[in-house]
Amino acid sequence: MQFCKIFMQEYISLYLKSGKEKSLQRFHPWVFSGALQKDIKSTAEGEVVRVLDHKGAFLGVGYVQHGSIAVRILSFEDEIIDQDFWNKIIQKSWNTRQSLGFPSELTNCFRLMHGEGDGIPGLIIDFYNGTAVIQCHTSGVLLHINQISEALKLVLGNDLKAIYNKSKESLHSNLIEIENGFILGELTEDVVKENGFSFKIDWQTGQKTGFFLDQRDNRQLLGQYAKGKTVLNTFAYTGGFSVYALQNEASLVHSVDVSKTAIALLNQNMMMNDPLQKGNHEDFAQDTFVFFKNNQTLYDIVILDPPAFAKNIGAKHNALMGYKRLNIEGLKKVKPGGLMFTFSCSQVVDSLSFNQIIMSAAIESGRSIKIIHRLTQGADHPVNIFHPEGEYLKGLVLFVE
Repeated sequence: MQFCKIFMQEYISLYLKSGKEKSLQRFHPWVFSGALQKDIKSTAEGEVVRVLDHKGAFLGVGYVQHGSIAVRILSFEDEIIDQDFWNKIIQKSWNTRQSLGFPSELTNCFRLMHGEGDGIPGLIIDFYNGTAVIQCHTSGVLLHINQISEALKLVLGNDLKAIYNKSKESLHSNLIEIENGFILGELTEDVVKENGFSFKIDWQTGQKTGFFLDQRDNRQLLGQYAKGKTVLNTFAYTGGFSVYALQNEASLVHSVDVSKTAIALLNQNMMMNDPLQKGNHEDFAQDTFVFFKNNQTLYDIVILDPPAFAKNIGAKHNALMGYKRLNIEGLKKVKPGGLMFTFSCSQVVDSLSFNQIIMSAAIESGRSIKIIHRLTQGADHPVNIFHPEGEYLKGLVLFVE
């Protein structure tokens, strides 16, 4: 015990200004730079520190990040961030996913670690049929990637075949140079199952970790409405919604994405699930707004699942205007009595703002519209109740008359 106390003292202590401790006492995991008594520019980015209130009472252990969020909390216990810590964290998350039914015979891809939702800000781990793809969004997490990898090996055992580090695109730091690559194993099996459907995953060059796992339940919901319907899937990426629509007997599916690479992978996914090409599918490697302008077809179901329009609060207004414009154009493509699935994955656009901008688009469309479903991310993307900002995916299913 004495050793632990001595070891603890090696962590620098940062003191908060009076009255700034309340959010940490409510277990919110962020410390903003303005809450600190002293500037932290002299503290190395990623360094583990202890956060204390102005009287010296312990509040949490976290890592430094140079920016508006100065410290991200790893633990509200006064503990060492060592291998045992990471073993405990990964085990806890693995147990949670198993309790949710992952992996299963029908679904062997899911999110294993979801940042603040699983108690570790900046850490994403997606599991693809034996391969764990790690994305570190901060240098504070990247500095522990070897310990995280060892914890994955220990906890997942024979369920783990490979570990791939894909942090180059996501790391919010100019201080650390990183190249993507395998930490364990090599590229072997890149086809996964989701609700019984097959998808080829490109975690090496694809967006995010290769697949938008957060839309699993919403794709399933689309399938319930797709039979006999004509479907337009915009920002289709590798075709998740398109596969579900066609395999649930949609009469026609049009998939639109500006990336030819994504369209090529989409067509591979279509072929795996429909090898005899019984379904009626057509792809368009176009910008969605260009497609809207040039295509006069109306559809029973239109899906709008764009990438994040805003990465920071400063871009929120422009993002909202972008969502409004997109939804106005999308509503024009829905047949009377049809449905529109519309989403935002911009964290800085909260649910209220998203609902208001969709209402504004509905008013401008001049059509009678009902909300029949409110959608969010899947259960393997949990939201920490003390960190409501983690509910980033917002969606509505609209009945359009």
